[in-house]
Amino acid sequence: MDSAEYERKIAARFATFDQDGNKYISREDFSTAAAALCKEFGVTARSDQGQALYIGAEAFWQGMAGIADRDGDQRITQGEFVGGAVKRLRDNPERFGEIARPFLHAALDIADSDSDGAVAPAEVQRALKALGVDEELAAATAAELDADGDGKVAEQEIVKAFAEYFTVPE
Repeated sequence: MDSAEYERKIAARFATFDQDGNKYISREDFSTAAAALCKEFGVTARSDQGQALYIGAEAFWQGMAGIADRDGDQRITQGEFVGGAVKRLRDNPERFGEIARPFLHAALDIADSDSDGAVAPAEVQRALKALGVDEELAAATAAELDADGDGKVAEQEIVKAFAEYFTVPE
């Protein structure tokens, strides 16, 4: 895959982060995502789980901004996303996963109804839909994440898949 095709594919994933559709990613998009997950799973922002999610969202924002916000305006444009975050992490998707881990960990904790450290694909689907993912894509993604078919998706599986989705266009 040539560089231009790679950039086009990754640029299309920008919208996943741009929760309000204003053509840039900001701290507010991460707060919006946290609020959507709290609402979907009936968790208040002031609860321990809600606080962990908002702290995770802030850590994720800080990590993304540190890598991609080239002009320091506290907003990541699509060009910055492709040129900064993704290109710099293309050869190391695990680093991107680690930036996202605090948020993903807290999101999984909220969705983990039986507190066993893993979530059912149906809960992953709920979370994805709450974040604005199309219902059909959310269902397919949740099913794929349960690769071993045990009815559970563990944190490491989600972190790895998340990192690959945003850094590996295949």
